[in-house]
Amino acid sequence: MKTIIYTFIVAVILSSCSTNTEISESNQEISQEQEVATSDNETVEITTNYIEINSDEILISTAILAAPENGREKCTVIGYNMAGEFVTLKEGSNEFVCLADNPNKEGFSAACYHKSLEPFMARGRELKAEGKNHQEVFDIREEEVKSGKLKMGDPGATLHIYFGDNKQFDAGTNTVPGAIYRYVVYLPWATSESTGLPEQPFSSNHPWIMNPGTHKAHIMISPINQK
Repeated sequence: MKTIIYTFIVAVILSSCSTNTEISESNQEISQEQEVATSDNETVEITTNYIEINSDEILISTAILAAPENGREKCTVIGYNMAGEFVTLKEGSNEFVCLADNPNKEGFSAACYHKSLEPFMARGRELKAEGKNHQEVFDIREEEVKSGKLKMGDPGATLHIYFGDNKQFDAGTNTVPGAIYRYVVYLPWATSESTGLPEQPFSSNHPWIMNPGTHKAHIMISPINQK
């Protein structure tokens, strides 16, 4: 009789251990599934923040990212709209003019520059529309600035470029994923000797002078390579 009772108790204990093990394993599987689900949900949530740059409103939202943050609200935005027309996309009231990304070109590129540079920039766009190549545009504007026909802009006027390969907008972070900045400070006729800057950068993000001695002389600050 004692043997029967002992056997029964052992069987109950073993059964209980087996059940607890199965419950524990089941809970672990559920927990793992929840973790995977959470991970998947997070991935989906991140992905849904990405919007194709496919409307005039998004062109404006991405163009102003090239401007200093405190100047974005009141800057003017120009560029090609989704219909392919070069227009003023947004009227502004401060010193910044932003050039929106061209929807018909690969990759993303927006720019923001001081309004005193607009005659110079507009002349460049006009000459390109006439079919002039890069060197022809440079030479024509050089002569026109020298003669006083074309205003180059105020010395020290800046150009901010925001560019990258991805033609999407992340509404969650208010960025274009992967895009980086490049900065230009125009100093017409400046040279390495007059500024103390090298004509080639020593390293990434190091300022240097490009097109020295010309109307288009400028300090270039290239982005740090994050790769």
